[in-house]
Amino acid sequence: KIQTKKLHQEQQLVVQSPLATFSPHGFILVSGTSSAYHALQAVLGAVVPNAPDGCARIWSNNGASKTLRQCKTVGATTKGDGFELVDMDHLQGKDKIKKMKNGKKSVTVDDKKDQKESSDQVKTLITAEEWVQRHSRTISDLNQIEILVEVRNGETEKWAREEMELGNRIKVGDFVDAQDSTGKWYEAVIRAVDDDAVKVHYIGWSSRWDSAVPRKRGEGKKNLQPPAPLWSHTSPWRNRIAVGDKVEVREASSLVQRPKWFRATVKAVAKEDGDLMEIVGGAELEALEDDEQKNSLPDKEHSRTNTKMKRPLLLLNRTRQVLVEVPQETFNSSSSLSSPSKPLTDSSSNLTTNPPFLRWVNLYGEEICGPNTHLEPEANSKPATITYAYDPNRKPVEVMKSNMHGAGFFRESIRGVPPAPGSVGLHNLGNSCFLNSVLQCLNHIEPLAQYFLKGNYKGDLNKNNPLGSGGNVALAYSALLTDIWGGEYSALAPRQLKQTVANFAPQFNNSYQHDSQEFCSFLMDGLHEDLNRVKDKPYVEDVEAIGMADEKAAIESWRKHLLRHDSIIVDTCQGMHRSHLKCPKCGKESVKYDVYSTISLPLAEKKNDANIPLSECLNKFLSHEELDEDNTWYCSNCKENVRASKVISLWTTPDILIFHLKRFTFDTCKRRGGLVRSKVDDTVDFPIDGLDMSPYILGPTDDGAPPIYKLFGVSEHSGSTANSGHYTATVRNSKDGKWYHCNDSHVGSTFGEASITKGAYLLFYQRSKGQLKWGGMEKAMTKYKLDPKGAIAQDVDGFIEVKSKKKKTKKPVASLNGSVSGRRGKR
Repeated sequence: KIQTKKLHQEQQLVVQSPLATFSPHGFILVSGTSSAYHALQAVLGAVVPNAPDGCARIWSNNGASKTLRQCKTVGATTKGDGFELVDMDHLQGKDKIKKMKNGKKSVTVDDKKDQKESSDQVKTLITAEEWVQRHSRTISDLNQIEILVEVRNGETEKWAREEMELGNRIKVGDFVDAQDSTGKWYEAVIRAVDDDAVKVHYIGWSSRWDSAVPRKRGEGKKNLQPPAPLWSHTSPWRNRIAVGDKVEVREASSLVQRPKWFRATVKAVAKEDGDLMEIVGGAELEALEDDEQKNSLPDKEHSRTNTKMKRPLLLLNRTRQVLVEVPQETFNSSSSLSSPSKPLTDSSSNLTTNPPFLRWVNLYGEEICGPNTHLEPEANSKPATITYAYDPNRKPVEVMKSNMHGAGFFRESIRGVPPAPGSVGLHNLGNSCFLNSVLQCLNHIEPLAQYFLKGNYKGDLNKNNPLGSGGNVALAYSALLTDIWGGEYSALAPRQLKQTVANFAPQFNNSYQHDSQEFCSFLMDGLHEDLNRVKDKPYVEDVEAIGMADEKAAIESWRKHLLRHDSIIVDTCQGMHRSHLKCPKCGKESVKYDVYSTISLPLAEKKNDANIPLSECLNKFLSHEELDEDNTWYCSNCKENVRASKVISLWTTPDILIFHLKRFTFDTCKRRGGLVRSKVDDTVDFPIDGLDMSPYILGPTDDGAPPIYKLFGVSEHSGSTANSGHYTATVRNSKDGKWYHCNDSHVGSTFGEASITKGAYLLFYQRSKGQLKWGGMEKAMTKYKLDPKGAIAQDVDGFIEVKSKKKKTKKPVASLNGSVSGRRGKR
């Protein structure tokens, strides 16, 4: 037996009772967020560790026999013992959809350029929890499943259960999952059986869509899979129907071959064995007759059934009904709705003759389908506040042409419901995983996302900044966020942003792999310059802080920074550190306060194969160091570059704190003289919640917004160098607070601790409580009644003067030492 649990650990199996070779039984716990494929592979490794490849396979008990007998219905197939062979290729994601159903046409998506067959290819992996719950019939909280491991002596030996394989026992009238020509899976019924193919009818679709599929794997059409056990590839949504659920209902007066579909809401659900209400409307979509009817009914009903009589096609012959409200219905079905039996609810006896109309439909019939089967999802006009309902049936691919930036290309954005608000996959556009990884992390900086989604950025757009892109990067980023949070897509192709960045940064105008840290820095700088509120930048010089009080020097340095830099990025993502340099020859010192957006942490040396705590990396970053030959400092006394000693201290930390783990090194080859690139693969142990930065901050802190942070994103790298390999991301969704792993277009559930790996590269933290504009510098200026927007100028003698932009006459201002002065001392 396998049982899924939400374990607070990495995706591992926990063997509850030993599985000895002589024991036929065992019990295994599996993390619900782990991959079902890897979990079952681990089961094989525990049960038959020495079995050669191709000599062991797994069967799972779909629970149909017991549950369906309780419901007085028939099984999905005529023959079988309840166990079905597990399709490991499906769990591994090898049967990926390549086509779509677009009205009457089937459109092939050419994704060879962007989805090449390589180690970087995205796999649609199913979690253990999802896989186990797919076996549920009427029990919605099923979390345990029985499996059977079958072993044979060699690859040429016959399997003992070969005759129980679905392809060998399939009969006319059996209910299965079947794949259509577009790669989409549907509930289906077998219409005809041949030696190497079967004809299937897709439940909810007219018979003109019926098609032949291979009976077994490797036969018939190469692009089609053989039929699979019912609800192994589709969702048993009918078993979990509830009042208030959204469905699609066929128009009551529709014709069989060309039905019209409407959205509807479930208002009541009849009991499984309750009295039947009258079904009002046009002809049923399909009917079972002759041999099909015989195989779908219990044996005791065969004798009293006229084989020439047609019966409505009902999945598993279930007769449960639901009452639906159809706002668009024009056929007044409520006026003729009646039944000799007692109505199910009081509401059904008070039906009105005006829209919206209420009518009964067969829950397992063809007049009802799950949401987004025939109709496109409804667009939402409020992307910033949209809510979602999980729907496991993704919408087909919609191919949209675009002529952006003068180039004709396809934008392969997939319409559908993402697993959570804002958790949308991003297509790999050709080694663009570095871009996707960063975008997934920045997407969940909530103040930045809301700034764009609410349109607040429009008032700050600076199209004339020579250091910006004319506002183009900000506009492209805004368009991407609108699509991500708009609720219409499950995966997007960020071509517009990628091309816009490439137009202004030639280093990204190619299909090469790039360093995600370099792209993150460029994108944040680009957004800052496009949204810089300073239209005319004055010339300013750095504040030399030797001889000045630290707080005074820090405030004056920040005020000078604001003269040229003032944006949402400065407000939330920039802090300041104190840099102290000393010449080793003459002893000359220099103290300056510099602004940062990212803290690059060296990795402390690993000891005894243990993980490196993040605190050790911080301590190493803040420790005394001697500059190397490539980073010398010019000493004005010695008139030469020297390897000065340097000490850095953090003065403030911003609301959004980004750490860059310096995993990549460049050393000189002693033999050939060239640069040798290498990567540090040590695991850094960083906290998910409760990162306390107060021991590392030299400046003042605030009790209302303490420097305690929680992780919300990790950009991850696998490979040997920053410009090769593959990038992914693990993010905490800013809306539901849950963790998701983003591997290009695939987004799946995970947990925070899963991000603590050897691949963690960029760490994104946010302040857990409160907000501090400019990392607290705004409050520091308010304390001394200083105008943050005041113009700071220097005269020829080096004196600093503070002027207020709003006042025309000079007035004395309070200095930091309590005196009143219009001028400050010489530097």
